[in-house]
Amino acid sequence: SEIAQMSMPEILAPAGSPEALLAALRCGADAVYVGGKQFSARQSAENFDGAALKEAADLCHLYGAKLYLTVNTLVFDREFDALDAWIREAAGCGIDAFLVQDLGVLALIQEIAPDVPVHASTQMTIHTKAGVEWAKRQGFSRVVVSREMSRKELAPLCQCGIEIEHFVHGALCMSVSGQCSLSAMIGSRSANRGRCAQACRLPFSATGKAGVCALSLKDLCLVPYMQQLMADGVASLKIEGRRKRPEYVAAAVTALVQARDGVEPDLETLRAAFSRSGFTDGYYTGKRRNMFGTRQKEDVLQMQKVLPALEKLYQKPTGRVPLTMHITVHEGCPVRLRLSDPDGNHAEVTGDCPQPARTRPTDSAQLQRQLEKLGGTIYTLKALTADCDGISMLPASAWNAVRRSGVEAMNRRRIQKNTPVYALRPASKPAPAQETAPAHPLFRVQVAHAEKAAKLLACEDVEAVLLPLTALPEHWDLPSKECVYLTLPRYCPSEDKLTEQLEQAMQHGFRHLVCENVAHLLLGETLGMTLHGGLGLNAANCRCLTFLRQQKLADTMLSPELTAAQIRHCHGLPFGLYAYGNLPVMTMRNCPIQNEVGCKNCTGTLTDRTGRKFPVGCDKCHGVVTMYNAVPTWMADKPEALEHAAFWLLDCTCAENPFAILEAFRQSSAAPFPVTRGLYFRGVE
Repeated sequence: SEIAQMSMPEILAPAGSPEALLAALRCGADAVYVGGKQFSARQSAENFDGAALKEAADLCHLYGAKLYLTVNTLVFDREFDALDAWIREAAGCGIDAFLVQDLGVLALIQEIAPDVPVHASTQMTIHTKAGVEWAKRQGFSRVVVSREMSRKELAPLCQCGIEIEHFVHGALCMSVSGQCSLSAMIGSRSANRGRCAQACRLPFSATGKAGVCALSLKDLCLVPYMQQLMADGVASLKIEGRRKRPEYVAAAVTALVQARDGVEPDLETLRAAFSRSGFTDGYYTGKRRNMFGTRQKEDVLQMQKVLPALEKLYQKPTGRVPLTMHITVHEGCPVRLRLSDPDGNHAEVTGDCPQPARTRPTDSAQLQRQLEKLGGTIYTLKALTADCDGISMLPASAWNAVRRSGVEAMNRRRIQKNTPVYALRPASKPAPAQETAPAHPLFRVQVAHAEKAAKLLACEDVEAVLLPLTALPEHWDLPSKECVYLTLPRYCPSEDKLTEQLEQAMQHGFRHLVCENVAHLLLGETLGMTLHGGLGLNAANCRCLTFLRQQKLADTMLSPELTAAQIRHCHGLPFGLYAYGNLPVMTMRNCPIQNEVGCKNCTGTLTDRTGRKFPVGCDKCHGVVTMYNAVPTWMADKPEALEHAAFWLLDCTCAENPFAILEAFRQSSAAPFPVTRGLYFRGVE
């Protein structure tokens, strides 16, 4: 009774293949999410083409489940024609929602398929009330919140008048989703493009010790917290794993269905299906205990033991839909079978004409035996009524035929009723470029501390100095406040504190805000600040830039995953490029150095298996840790590659002498130390 009073959340399963889809549905999933052959954040899964997507949608709708399609990658301008065609094809298949990261993709979907619900992917880094409210205003129907949230932070978001989806089982990324460039910078395989090489699972150590995997987390399991999740009103419980086998999907769905129904699930079998040295409850309790782990030989052996039993969970359809049937049997008239299900679907079919019985006429008992043979379908016979004349009969083969015909008719009816139909519109072409880049882009210099800001602000070619909001309290008297742009952490759960700090900064005359996630757009607009887009917004195409212009941004940083050739075609909003700096490659809420050696012994770097050292910075005020690339990006001697930018960002967060960097860029000097060209020439997959 207590369970009945709570809202019943949707159990949302992953499917990287048709087999995994079948496993999810047969084990009781309420919805399944899949990806296409492109534009999906798990490009290494088998995924679905148009024909397979239509079959998947029909199967889900037969079961009364929903099908969500991920288009949650960054999309480059040359890909939008293919994306337009895929969105139309998917909408024609009757999918129930798109999952989206790229704001340009959102704009296109809302233009050409405005009736299709859109869910904000976890790649959008939404984790606060302002982020959820922003998503609601943009027309999203659901937000997949960040995995790093505690229950205390998550529960209030469920009261914001929009569906909240939360990951409750599966792999955990060390970095906040959407804010990881490690795989892209190391090997040109972009997580934001669905090509993550899982570089975080490789050895990294604060002390350089071999074999330590300081960035590898155990898999999440919140199954034991089902009652709390339900009580707080989480709308959808999401299982990670589109690259996992069907047996894993079956185990996870079964455990969640059991827990939701108040039945004790078999967590040992669930752990054996896949884990990395066991499970963690992640960030949910706020305690972050024992979160780190790697896949061990013992884990693989345990999986092999349980696979046969897990396979049996989904080998045959279970009769989950009870049917009521009424059959009419009168001599000389075709038999008539009417079927109805609990969802209000009705179907009617006719069969052969009965003949006068030579021995036994057909009666209710015989009809019951023949019509309840529903094995291999999703149905069971709940109740049968019969109107028999008592003098006629048909052979068993005829009753089997009418039963099969009835099932097929009910299948069609259920699919038809559950398949949405959308109106599609033509797409407009992005307007041609309006703005022209300056002959010599101005510099914006980012520093971690305010001590050097005053001298930088005095430089004529420095348009602005970017400073962390937390660096201001002891430096309210900085000159040229109109040229100081305040930066915020990409992940910042303490939004009330953040708002208070921003209000205080405005009282001291600071007006410019660099927005690193969509929540900042709403916070800054509400306070009346001038908004600038940061790297965290992942702006990668003209439609995104146009969208950000409509959001009242003055300008934005372009994604560092674009090549110099791709940048030439970007327009819609003045943009800047990352010309110098150790690029942030991970935004973390859990410090890997603290876990390995403790805060007192902080080394300030993580060393990979090749000996490269990656700087790690800690924002104690907001509880965020940032890992930076091992070597800085350097484009001073390649100015022609960045000539289309309105400004160049010199990110001196990790640099000791920003003035030397600035002078090198004035002189177009070659680098005096080991550097990278980032992705400007090699690009990403």
